[in-house]
Amino acid sequence: MISELPWSAHANYPLLATLQWLPLIGAGLLMLMRDAQLGVFFGRLFAVVELGVAIDLYRRLDASVHLMQFAERVDALAYHAAADGITVLFVLLTALLGLLLTFYGMAREQMSPARLIAVLLTVESSLMVMLTTMNLLWFAGAAAVQLALVGYLLWRWASAEEESNALSRFLQYQGFGWCLFVAGAVVLGWSHADATGGRWSFDFFDLLQTPPLGKFQSAAFFLLFYGLAIRTPLFPLHGWLPNTARHGLIAVGPVLLLGVKVGIYGMARFVLPLTAEAVMVWQPYVVSFAMVGVFYAAILALLQVNLRRLMAFAVVSHTSLIVIGLFTLHHSGLQGAILLSVNFGLAVTVMLLMVGYVYRRTGTTDLARLGGLFDRLPFIAIAFLIGGLSILGMPGTPGFDAAHLILEASIETFGALPTVATALGNVAAAGFLLWAFQRAFLAPPPTDQPLQAIERTQPMEYFIGGISLLVLLLAGFFPEPWLHLTDSAATALGAVFKHD
Repeated sequence: MISELPWSAHANYPLLATLQWLPLIGAGLLMLMRDAQLGVFFGRLFAVVELGVAIDLYRRLDASVHLMQFAERVDALAYHAAADGITVLFVLLTALLGLLLTFYGMAREQMSPARLIAVLLTVESSLMVMLTTMNLLWFAGAAAVQLALVGYLLWRWASAEEESNALSRFLQYQGFGWCLFVAGAVVLGWSHADATGGRWSFDFFDLLQTPPLGKFQSAAFFLLFYGLAIRTPLFPLHGWLPNTARHGLIAVGPVLLLGVKVGIYGMARFVLPLTAEAVMVWQPYVVSFAMVGVFYAAILALLQVNLRRLMAFAVVSHTSLIVIGLFTLHHSGLQGAILLSVNFGLAVTVMLLMVGYVYRRTGTTDLARLGGLFDRLPFIAIAFLIGGLSILGMPGTPGFDAAHLILEASIETFGALPTVATALGNVAAAGFLLWAFQRAFLAPPPTDQPLQAIERTQPMEYFIGGISLLVLLLAGFFPEPWLHLTDSAATALGAVFKHD
């Protein structure tokens, strides 16, 4: 049985509560400040401290034990938080992306930089709640806050009919997905009440001891899984993403939605262990859809004429590969899927930020209007390329070991033919990402777009891109700490599906 250790066994302060509340306190202070420049300084300072706390969590975690650690409880509020190696990896990613976005954010007419950073800190707080909570309703509540704030950012930047339509599609899809997840949580809570004489609970450990039976477990699985699949996004539930990526806030919104793969995290944390019997029954169907999604999205990506829409379909294609890894239900596949999620989150963030810098200079992401940018923006071009190669799992990036683990588990679970097909899908992804790089940075520039008018890379852009690439390459060349961090947690999760 999975158990946990209290926070006092590892630290002299409640680490998880600090991770959740520190960004929110910072956001509150920023909203009270009248000096915008001072607000930006303190906002970034809070983001730096939050990253320091995340690193402290990583430093204190004992990754060799199969226990949830740093457990915190407030029974009156149904508050229950804990962490394992998987949690810590996603927390580190969230804190790093939060810091990068506070430096990336720029002044716009619709919102001051300090107010933007305050919103980003609040979103970061909600993400930390989602990553550390052991309660399904707390997870759902934090998800509602996060989606509402991202929708708010998209709305503040929406100035044309296309942008308003993209926002409407985003809200429809995400609202429906959230309702599905909540309904799945209610099914689990109802089942627990039925098994315990009327005592409702949405706590992970309580639900783990009284899993629903038969059709109720299938219902809970479908509701939770599809609720999370919409926000992941997984084929064929990705309809909100292409227009949101093209017409939404150029990088901040997509990074908050796609950089931190909370949909994948939610599947690993809640769906797999709480509905294990239904997962095993529906495993072939989920994997079949994911395999179709790898090729479907890759083909559509090759047909795109807009760089942001192309990247949206790249997200769908590679998310499918992550889901295949999860649903191998094998230790190696689970570990590979988690590592690939984090690698993907960081790599796609690098690419989105670089595309954002291109858009600031050219006012477009249509591939026909780009070209020749390597001569003026070599660093941005190289950063975009390295991010793309990391998504593809090239050696020297963290995606290499992660993809290897997934394919190894896929061969053992599904056989050689489906695994080869999945690998070919990754080859197709290499085609469209390299094609996008060639069109945007190496192709001849349009005649009416003089390259001399394009501003050179700025020091802040070197800083943001440099930090991102440094972390990406260090994780790729030295993967052992991340493999060790997630090994025990992946082993415990995989043990749920072992049957003698």
